[in-house]
Parts: sequence; structure tokens; C-alpha cells
Amino acid sequence: MAPDPWFSTYDSTCQIAQEIAEKIQQRNQYERKGEKAPKLTVTIRALLQNLKEKIALLKDLLLRAVATHQITQLEGDRRQNLLDDLVTRERLLLASFKNEGAEPDLIRSSLMSEEAKRGAPNPWLFEEPEETRGLGFDEIRQQQQKIIQEQDAGLDALSSIVSRQKQMGQEIGNELDEQNEIIDDLANLVENTDEKLRTETRRVNVVDRKSTSCGLFFLLEKVMNKAGLMIKSLPEQWLRSDLHPSQQAGMIMVILLLLVAIVVVAVWPTN
Repeated sequence: MAPDPWFSTYDSTCQIAQEIAEKIQQRNQYERKGEKAPKLTVTIRALLQNLKEKIALLKDLLLRAVATHQITQLEGDRRQNLLDDLVTRERLLLASFKNEGAEPDLIRSSLMSEEAKRGAPNPWLFEEPEETRGLGFDEIRQQQQKIIQEQDAGLDALSSIVSRQKQMGQEIGNELDEQNEIIDDLANLVENTDEKLRTETRRVNVVDRKSTSCGLFFLLEKVMNKAGLMIKSLPEQWLRSDLHPSQQAGMIMVILLLLVAIVVVAVWPTN
């Protein structure tokens, strides 16, 4: 895999800073001996200008990588810290060049210690998750795109499930509306049937009362006919001399009972 241009530029910038520190130390040694070193001064000034341009290039590359999502936010923060450290070194070197800051030996030792740290495992990498540790930027970008695609697929599946649930809810609502309409129709049918049943019951009662009245009148007619026959034949039997007095009394009793029955039937309520 091709090296990252940002780290390549960063390594070259660190080498320039280390070279500047060494040149400043040599110049100071000449000055302590009372000698002048104009060539070293010009070289140091040119190296400082080159260091400034390299730092500006690193800033521009970092901004582009973060803006285009070529690196993660954690990696961007890590590179920003490395860049801030370079800016601090530039200020110290510039102050030492003007004899306003720390001794160049201290600066050079700090630069050497930082270079040694770069040779050791980077402590910033321990903050990265296991999924991205040791991966290149293209691999990390591909992994992020894969994660985004999986999330999009999950959202699509969730949207499909929600749509089906919504459709099922609408179908259940429609079914409930239909069932309510059926229940209302059944209630109206039961009400109409109950009203018809009451009407038929009243008609049956009227017919029953009429049939009872007709029966009583029919019975009354038969009794009256029977009584008329008996009364019609009474004079003939009464004149017969062979009837015993008790038989004559029985006939009179039967006639009286028939008359009582006629009266009872006549006054019996028919409504």
C-alpha cells in the first residue's frame, strides 16, 4: 500500500526541524569562539522558511482529508496534535535563531526524543478501536462505507416492517368497521323481529279470545236448541199418565238447570 502523503510530508518536516536545530548549535559554537558564520545564518534562515511552508502544507492536507472524510475524526485529532507540536518546535527554533529562547541543545534533545517516540509504537493508536487499528486510510474508508451501507439496509428493512405494520393496522381497522356494520344490521334485524313477534302475539291473543267467544256462543246455541226440544216435548210427556211424580220432578229440575246454564253463558264476559 502506498504511504500516506501527509505522514511523508510530516517526516520530512521533522527532519528539517532537526537540521535547523543542529545548524543553530553550530552557529552558536562559532559565535562563542568569536567567529562569524554567515553561511550558516543564511542556511538556517532558508531552512526556517522551508519549515514554515511544510507546516502550512501539512495544515492544508489535514483540512482536505477531514473535509472529504478520508480519515476518521479520531485520526484527524491525532494529526492535529502532531501538527501543533511542529508549530511549537518552529517557534522555539525561531526564538533560538534570534537568541531569544531556549538553548539549541535543549531544542535538539527535544527533537531527538520526539523522533525516538515516532520510532516507538504511537500512543494515539491505542485509543483507536480494534476494528480500525492497523488499517490504512483507504481500508478505513471502505469499512466506513460498508457500515453505512449496512445501516442503510437496516433502515430500509425497518421502513418495510413499519409499512407492513401500518398496512395491517389499516386492514384491521377496515375489518372492525365492517364488523360494526354487521352488528348494527343484526341489532336492527333483532329489533324488527322482536316488534313483529309482539305484533303476532297480540294477533294470536285476539284470535284466541275470538275463538273462545265463538265456542261459548256455539255451546250456548246447542244448549238452547236442546232446551227448546225438551221444552217442546214437555207438554206431551207431562200429559202422559204413566209418569211417576218423581220423574216429573226430575224433568223440571233438568229444565231449571238448562235455564241456569243459558243465563250463565249469556252473562259470561267474552272480551
